[in-house]
Amino acid sequence: SQASKTTSAASTASTRPFARTSRNDNDLPPNVTTTMEENWTDIVDLVGGPEAALDELVYETDEGVDIIPAHPTLDALDGNLGQVDDPEERYGRLRKFFDDTVDETDRYDIILLDLPGLSNNVSYNGLWATQDVISPVLLGSLEIKQARALQRDATEIRREYDVDVQLQMLIANMFDRRTNLDETMLEELQEEFGDLVAPGVVPQSQAIKNTTARGCTLFDVDEDELSKTGLEAREAFRENAAELLTRLR
Repeated sequence: SQASKTTSAASTASTRPFARTSRNDNDLPPNVTTTMEENWTDIVDLVGGPEAALDELVYETDEGVDIIPAHPTLDALDGNLGQVDDPEERYGRLRKFFDDTVDETDRYDIILLDLPGLSNNVSYNGLWATQDVISPVLLGSLEIKQARALQRDATEIRREYDVDVQLQMLIANMFDRRTNLDETMLEELQEEFGDLVAPGVVPQSQAIKNTTARGCTLFDVDEDELSKTGLEAREAFRENAAELLTRLR
């Protein structure tokens, strides 16, 4: 689900202040859409260079993570990108933004992208840009099939476009230990995907919903305020973030 995907990204980032992304609530550029438009370099020059452009894009949180949110114009951008014939140009714009703007500032160690949960030109830009894919998986037969499809998509991109997209981690999410079905689905996921499955299993927890509604993560809440499942979820996010760093090094 969108909620679990976004929550996983936010919670992974919040485990320590090493991952930062960015945000701008204004409809005027720059925003996340304009970073993938042809005139992005002109916008960077107009606002005063890469540092100034990121200052405009970034929303700083209290948890040591910077955010750039989605923008309503992303839907139109997907259509515009579809009219670009050259695949490298169509799918490589976000990578160019990272190379020419973000890397020039030397601000961030790791960037997490919360991509659309469907295959389109925007999500393909994200895959080309990051090349390392993490996905939460709800414990159901449909969701495991979707994980298989994601793995196939990564293989297809490597074969067709010579871009080294790799599925790095699958996170078992919203695990309900009260049901035999979840236990069975977890075993099936681990048997099929092996070491791709993250070590920490994220339990179903009202605490995740509560903190999301407050606009924060479990890492912004005192330990004595969290339920047992909330503490278990926070530890799972922390364990998975540490493992992800190991895999990316």
